[in-house]
Amino acid sequence: MVQRYELLQKQLLRLEEAEGGYEQFTQSYKTFGVQRQPDNSLHFKEWAPAAEALFLTGDFNGWNKFSNPYTKKEYGKWELILQPKHDNSPAVDHNTKLKVVVHTKKGERLYRISPWAKYVIQEEKSVIYDWIHWDPPHLYTQIHPRPKKPRSLRIYEAHVGIASPEGKIASYTNFTTNVLPHIKELGYNCIQLMAIMEHAYYASFGYQVTSFFAASSRYGTPEELKQLIDVAHSMGIMVLLDVVHSHASKNTEDGLNHFDGSDSCFFHAPPRGEHTMWDSRLFNYSSWEVLRFLLSNLRWWMDEYRFDGFRFDGVTSMLYHHHGMGAGFSGDYSEYFGLQVDEDSLVYLMLANHILHTLYPDCITIAEDVSGMPAMCRGVEEGGLGFDYRLAMAIPDKWIQILKERKDEDWNMGNIVFTLTNRRYGEKCIAYAESHDQALVGDKTLAFWLMDKEMYSNMSSHIPMTAVIDRGIQLHKMIRLITHALGGEGYLNFIGNEFGHPEWLDFPREGNNQSYHYARRQFNLVDMDHLRYYQLYAFDRDMNRTEDKYGWLAAPPAFISAQHEEDKVIVFDRGNVLFIFNFHHTKSFQDYRVGVDIPGKYKIRLDSDEVVYGGHGRLDHNTDFFTENHPFNGRSNSLKLLLWALVLFGVNL
Repeated sequence: MVQRYELLQKQLLRLEEAEGGYEQFTQSYKTFGVQRQPDNSLHFKEWAPAAEALFLTGDFNGWNKFSNPYTKKEYGKWELILQPKHDNSPAVDHNTKLKVVVHTKKGERLYRISPWAKYVIQEEKSVIYDWIHWDPPHLYTQIHPRPKKPRSLRIYEAHVGIASPEGKIASYTNFTTNVLPHIKELGYNCIQLMAIMEHAYYASFGYQVTSFFAASSRYGTPEELKQLIDVAHSMGIMVLLDVVHSHASKNTEDGLNHFDGSDSCFFHAPPRGEHTMWDSRLFNYSSWEVLRFLLSNLRWWMDEYRFDGFRFDGVTSMLYHHHGMGAGFSGDYSEYFGLQVDEDSLVYLMLANHILHTLYPDCITIAEDVSGMPAMCRGVEEGGLGFDYRLAMAIPDKWIQILKERKDEDWNMGNIVFTLTNRRYGEKCIAYAESHDQALVGDKTLAFWLMDKEMYSNMSSHIPMTAVIDRGIQLHKMIRLITHALGGEGYLNFIGNEFGHPEWLDFPREGNNQSYHYARRQFNLVDMDHLRYYQLYAFDRDMNRTEDKYGWLAAPPAFISAQHEEDKVIVFDRGNVLFIFNFHHTKSFQDYRVGVDIPGKYKIRLDSDEVVYGGHGRLDHNTDFFTENHPFNGRSNSLKLLLWALVLFGVNL
């Protein structure tokens, strides 16, 4: 740990000596790419160390390939200045096309998009993206302050393009108008936006990035994304970017790959610079200019768009030379401290977190790491990587495994509790029952695993609940609540899953005839009061509101007083809140005694069996209490499937 901190200190010292510190270095988005100066001249700057010559072409010069050459500078940099037109307007008009023409030492002529391009578009019937000069006369001005970091983090993971019932790519404006109010009502205080960094292949879910500084034009303009974030801030909702710095698309004409004609530049040369499973390129984190590019990229999204932090994708791949492929992680420390660890990328992550948290104290960073690297979420001064949270990735896998492989009577309460609580003390986790991974084609959402084809025909409240729908609705609520309450220090939900969205998620591609049918979220189902989707929606809303009131996510780890295998009962205290779960599929209980940490009177605050949540209403909330002398005494009906969860708060404790 000490050695890792020393490596960070050395890197910070190098930045101080070479760049005067990281402040200017990480704002290189202000000098690279294209910059309009106060006199309306345009300054262009690129890093292309293997290039023989660079030229700028585009609409502004009639696509002349040689009339505007860059000048070669030190360390592989190239610069060009375009003076204003006679009317003093910039030489390149807003919303017009540009290309960098790269001449290689092999005599090739390559047409490239600037790695620092801030807006790129794909015209209809075109395969390649075009670099568009974005310099509108009126920029959107964000007026609402960033929300403070919440004590309890409740994340709504969302994809702008699928955030509509319509079979098309939805827009930033649609998200602002129709989805943000929905998120606010549900009680989430943070949004994690996927697929914002521009990606040529829509079906990649945004994880094959081609333009790192460009907000995806599929959904609208950069100004419309700024408005989305500003409106979210006005609602007190933080917005995190799903940032992909673990790898990059192999695209050449509209990506970073072979930008200067070499097989390295931003990446390690093959084979080290290729991810065989993802078919993508891997960054060279030891390169000074790559550090400039990636760290400035983080600052760009924070400063220009005013995001509130990041979910770092693919951290496991970054941390190890084996990228997590074919490697098992048992928790033995030898797996985390050895030659298999990529120190360059590890130091990059420490540096990124140090800079972000120093410059933006309320910034939130989340690591997607399956390996369980120790001190991932401890401060860099302790030798940690500096993340605020890690994703508890074993939890959704456990729920899917149980639903696929176990009969109800074979559910193991101890194994469920172990999975939900198996995390390092002092390192915060984001718990989730399912994310986008479980929604993708080839897998099923929890709701679909539970209810399958009956979701198409038996979700109406005008007909009696079938046994499949009854079991599915009750377990859907219970799984999400116990994950919320026991699984971590933050909670995440993927868009639509709060109401048990039917079917799977599949983007248009050759294999499905370019269909958008499964690349949408059917929010209209919630608006139909007679459908039981609204009952799941209401439970998710009240679950979040109850947490907001009592703050169990911010409380110390739970005290588990019961995990009864025969009764299928789990009981625990957290944050002065008592949770009781009965996972038994046939057995109900009367006068069931449970232990409490603090004696006193307890009032029911959330009951999954309420009729409004699709339950059976077996409790009278006005008369049923826990006291120090009396057990819980609720009416039961053993003829019904008793799958039940209760949240109780101590009164006058």
